[in-house]
Amino acid sequence: MIESLRTGTTAIGVSRETQQRLEHFAQLFQKWAKAINLAAPSTLGDVWDRHIRDSLQIYALSPGPQNWIDLGSGGGFPGVITAICLAELNAGWVNLVESNNKKAAFLRTALAETGGRGSVHPIRIESAPALLTDCDRVSARALADLDTLLGFIHPWSMQNSEMKAFLHKGRDYRKEIEVSRRRWNLDLVIHRSSIEEDSVILEVSGLSLKT
Repeated sequence: MIESLRTGTTAIGVSRETQQRLEHFAQLFQKWAKAINLAAPSTLGDVWDRHIRDSLQIYALSPGPQNWIDLGSGGGFPGVITAICLAELNAGWVNLVESNNKKAAFLRTALAETGGRGSVHPIRIESAPALLTDCDRVSARALADLDTLLGFIHPWSMQNSEMKAFLHKGRDYRKEIEVSRRRWNLDLVIHRSSIEEDSVILEVSGLSLKT
């Protein structure tokens, strides 16, 4: 059965089992957020739209049993949300990269209690390509400017020419794209966010350094 996830301007369909997992995750998030900084305080009262439904857009753009690497996973967006979606398939995996030990502890708890298909790596992003070599998809949300993100992602694109990245960006995304194109060749699809006005998800493929 497909149900609309909570209420909002746009429905994002998930199964009842997945919704139950997401609801449990939301409860965990609210509990842990009282003790550690998992997200901006101004957004904590709207976890469903600002974080969960926003993160679900990533998986909706690339559903299926892919091997994901989520950079700077923080409060679990979008990495844990993707891992929960993959649980229903019983296939695919999310490697969550988060160097903050307190946040990494939260992520481990969230995956364990929701049955999300993922594992947590408390390492710096720069170290991740050498340790996590199997990568079909990369995600990142509220982490860094686009040029910096492309630098993080580039090692995986060199290993897998079919790799794609899905990156949440705010209203300044056009300027970030302009700056990035000075240094990078890339194929780019811009997906308008159905959750936040002026926000987009950038789908990046074919990434290489300009010579």
